[in-house]
Order: sequence, then structure tokens, then C-alpha cells
Amino acid sequence: MGVTIQFCGAARTVTGSCHWFKSPAGNVLVDCGMYQGPKTLKELNYGAFPFNPVDIDAVLLTHAHIDHSGLLPKLVRAGYRGRIFATRGTIDLCSYMLPDAGSIQESEVAALNRRNAARGRAEVSPIYTQADAFAALDSFHPVEYETWSDIVPGIRARYWNAGHLLGSASIEIEFAGQGKAGGPLRVLVSGDIGPDAKLLQPSPEAPAGLDYVISESTYGHVDRPPVTAELRRERLAEQVRDAQRRDGPLLIPAFAVERTQELVIDLVDLMEQGRVPAAPIFLDSPLAIRATEVFRQHAAALNIETDAARALNSPYLRFTETVDESKSIAKFSGFHIIIAGSGMCDAGRIRHHLKRWLWHTNATVLLSGFQAQGTLGRFLAEGAKAVRIQGEEIKVSAHIASFDEYSGHADGPELARWIAGRRPIGRGVFLVHGEEPALTALSSRIGERLVPAAKVFVPILDDIYELTTSAPTPLTGAQRRRLAPEAVISLDWHNDMSKLILDINDKIEAAADDRARGVIVRRLRRALEAED
Repeated sequence: MGVTIQFCGAARTVTGSCHWFKSPAGNVLVDCGMYQGPKTLKELNYGAFPFNPVDIDAVLLTHAHIDHSGLLPKLVRAGYRGRIFATRGTIDLCSYMLPDAGSIQESEVAALNRRNAARGRAEVSPIYTQADAFAALDSFHPVEYETWSDIVPGIRARYWNAGHLLGSASIEIEFAGQGKAGGPLRVLVSGDIGPDAKLLQPSPEAPAGLDYVISESTYGHVDRPPVTAELRRERLAEQVRDAQRRDGPLLIPAFAVERTQELVIDLVDLMEQGRVPAAPIFLDSPLAIRATEVFRQHAAALNIETDAARALNSPYLRFTETVDESKSIAKFSGFHIIIAGSGMCDAGRIRHHLKRWLWHTNATVLLSGFQAQGTLGRFLAEGAKAVRIQGEEIKVSAHIASFDEYSGHADGPELARWIAGRRPIGRGVFLVHGEEPALTALSSRIGERLVPAAKVFVPILDDIYELTTSAPTPLTGAQRRRLAPEAVISLDWHNDMSKLILDINDKIEAAADDRARGVIVRRLRRALEAED
């Protein structure tokens, strides 16, 4: 038997990163991430893994973001007993992020179960608990950048700084005796690649001369204009001044780790320079507050142009860690800034602030990063007139702005240059961690100039490929698909139902009188009865 790879996540979608390498030497996972977005995808978080956790020998973790690390506690609880290899920065971040994810799941499931009890529905259980997350931390094993680590006999790995996040890595893996003429088979998994103008991270690094490259493609369809630190701050200043003119809050959904710290550093800098009006900046995220301390501890490893310690201790910055402190923000009126998670508006405290302010014309929502298909952030970015949050319909009257200069992901040209730097690539490039437009664009971009089109592959969720042949061979029929391919790449019936409910409400409200409203209701009822 040779080496095979099964794409157990982030295939034709952005979240749930998980790649399963099966070889004569052992079974290795790269990442074990949580799905976000449409409910059909998120339900995979609750289901069985497409492998037996007991049979996995090692896990290699690219970085701490939950869509890459978020199911590790579930993996350990299900019987995994091996080590989780990660950089020290990743381990320190996961020590806060994974317990926080477990706590959020427990609290949100408790709230859901209260609603289910009122509706006569059965209780549900969290994917894992905070205690499960703490238990999983015992399995972490630190590695150094650019140093070979023996994973299991016959497999070794080397981590390279990916420039995406504190501790983030592209992982080079060698399978002994599985390459040409009995040499090693060399595979590089990109993780998430950072852009050229990342505030806190250096440029990404990685080796060349590989058999396979597995590359992310999140922004494969995007060509950003050149961005400098000064241009980024000025663009942010424009958004802040615009929100201040509305005399309402500026809500910034932001990932708690790194995105939040970058925004805070620049906001404080702009206020101290007098380039934007001074105002309280509420950091309403216990995780972001803890992560900020991790960034202080790793300051020497960061690429910081400003005095981060001073900015993160600014009197403009107000930490609201407890629930009561978070609720007290609602007492503020006029211009103020609230930074809260999650970055895609799908969880965390930002949803409570959105419920409070979305229907106000003087409020501003600044989306500061990628919004995956099916998330609340994506619906807002695409101009939804109303949304549903925790079962309630909320009219969108606030000003919605998108601001991509703080993205942690390389754009299309940057990804193409990163892939070009890995040449020669002997057998093929797999594109993962992207939606259809990004995958198609990046495939075309690199297939035209960098890698022969015949060597570019775009796997579907649960696809399996043999890697020890001269070119990757799909093992059709060998896998059990958890979802039909079309269910992975499109919005699901949950999204359609939410939109239908909103459309029905709009139609009824727009009707001329009660008689017209009654006609609409009767037509809907007849349509439902016709389906019985």
C-alpha cells in the first residue's frame, strides 16, 4: 500500500480543514477543524469522523484558528491518544481558544435547549465541553520552525512560518521510501498563507522541490490593490470618521486572535495622532482579552512597527470580560466602537450587539475579513434587508461596510507567487480551503503559467487520492461521502427557509389591507396542503 490522502474538510468550502494521510508507516491528520456557515455543513461537527480516531497515529496542526483546530477536543474524547504537533505560539493560543469554544458550545446549547423545551423538542448536546477542551491540551507537543520532527517511524515533518497568525505554519511532510527510486515522498500543506502587508507577521516561508503542494485558495479570485501600513490605517480612519458622522456605534465583528489586536493597535494610533475622533473602544471578547496577553508574551516573534504594548494598554481601550460588563455597553449612546467576536457574526457577543443596533440608521457595521457562504456576515455583506438572529427577525437599517485590508489571507497574485516559489512540483497541486469562484480563478491562474493544468486538482469533500503513483489517482468508490457534492458548494434549505420567512413577512407587511393579507395566507396554506 502506498500513501493516500482523504480530504475530510475544507474541500470546495473554506472551513473544517482536515486532511487524512494514510501510509504504511501510519495515519496522520493535518488539522482537525470545525465547520462554519450553512447548517448542513455545521451539522458535520456533530457527526462521526470519516475515520476512527483510535487509528490515527499523529496530528499536525497548522495554526490555532477554530476552523483548523476546533474539533481536536472531540477527536481526543473519541479515543485519539497520539500527540498533536504544533508551534509554541499555536499551543499558547489553543490553550485559550479551545476551552473558549467549548464554553460557547455549552452556553449556546443551554439556550437552545430552553427554546426546544418550550417548543416540545428534544434536548441536544454540545459537540464537546470546556472540560473536553482542557483534556485535549495535554496531547499538544511543541515543535520549532524549520526543524525536522519525527512524527512516527517513517514519517517526519518540518514547520515553516506561514505569515498568517501567531504560530501559523505550512507543514512539510516526508514519507520515507514512498517517493521516486525509493526516496521520500515530499508533501507541503500550506495551512493559511498570510498577505504581503500583514501587520504582525513576517512574509511566509516554505521549501521548494516537492512532489505535492496542498494550497489554500480563500482569496484566489481577488486581486487587491497594493497595501501599505499607512494606506491601511488611512482606509480605517475613513471608516471611523464616517461612522462618527452618523453619531452612533461602530460595530466591528473581528476574529479574537490577531485581527482584533491589529485593529486595536491601529485605532489607538489613529486616535493618539488626532486623525480620528477619540472614543471608547470596547473590546467585548473574553477570548480576545486573553489572546492579547499571549501576543505580549510572544512580542519578540512579531513584526511590529508600532509600540503594541502601549497601544494595548491605552486608556481608550475598555475590556468587558464578564456578561454584566458586556451588557453595560448598551447604556452608551453616540459614537463609540465595539469590537467583538465572531468575525463572521455566527457566534459570540457580536450577535447581541447586532440585535441591538442593526435596525438603527445611525449605526455602522464594519466587516473586517472573509465572510463564508451561509454566515450572517455574508448575508450582511451581500445587502440583506433583514436577517434572522437567534430566531428573531431584525431589519437591517445600519450602514454595512466591508474592509479587507486586515485580511490574514494572501490574495490571488500572492498565492500564485507562493506556489511558484515551491517549484519544481513533481506530481501535482491540490487546491483546498476556498469556495468555487476562488478555486476556479486560482486553478486558472496557476494552470496557465506555473503548473500544467493537468497537475492541478480541486477535490470534493471526502475525495481520496493515491499519491505514490506518477500522478495523483482518484480512488472513486473508496470513500463514503457524508454530503452530496452539491450540498457542500451551495446554500442549504435552512438558508432558503430563513429567506422565505423574511420574504413572506415583507409581502404581508406590504399588502394593502387585512383582506389582502388574508389572501396571501390562504394561498400559502393551499400550497402547503398540496404537498401533503
